[in-house]
Amino acid sequence: MGLLDMIGPVMVGPSSSHTAGAARLAWLARQLLETPPVRVRFGLHGSFAKTGKGHGTHLALAGGVLGFAPDDPRLKEALEHAAAAGVELHFEAVELGDVHPNTVRIELENAEERHEVIGSSIGGGLVRIWKVDGLDAYLSGETPALLVRHRDTPGVIARVARVLADDEVNIARIVSGRAQRGGDALMSLEIDHPLSEIGLAYLRHLSYVHWVRPLPPLPNS
Repeated sequence: MGLLDMIGPVMVGPSSSHTAGAARLAWLARQLLETPPVRVRFGLHGSFAKTGKGHGTHLALAGGVLGFAPDDPRLKEALEHAAAAGVELHFEAVELGDVHPNTVRIELENAEERHEVIGSSIGGGLVRIWKVDGLDAYLSGETPALLVRHRDTPGVIARVARVLADDEVNIARIVSGRAQRGGDALMSLEIDHPLSEIGLAYLRHLSYVHWVRPLPPLPNS
């Protein structure tokens, strides 16, 4: 057990789950877009929906999609900062089923892209994103990560793993999700250090790869 487990993360309060965790979830979701979002819709589930406003969850989510860390003092005026940046925000209560009570669905879009993530704040500021664009994933933000959206083709996981091995990048965790056999699939990999630009360019060049996103670790992870 480390110090973080005992006293929680450095943050703008009041709650590590409702504030720091929410900011981290939105910050991770923002990394999926290559350019800033112009519209974001937050679907708040469980206690996020019931007590979120009192705990500053709305401010934390807004700040996260703007790239603010959990300890950034600008979180307190995140809604104003979003309006000034031209980012349209929508908040609504939703029912996401049998999931952690501190769960949010985040839909982000700009002129070129649209992504949806579902993630949970699991306590002490720790987070898990477990759905990306409707497919199973695993992102904690504790290490660098790599998302590879691809066609479900035999050998894809082995090819990606080989590229990382040739770049001397170790895989800490890998989750593969697919909609159906032979359809769209998603690989999420938590790795020890980022893949090189040459490795990223190679993966993007593969005919069965739709897109690749390198994700940095969370600030202060």
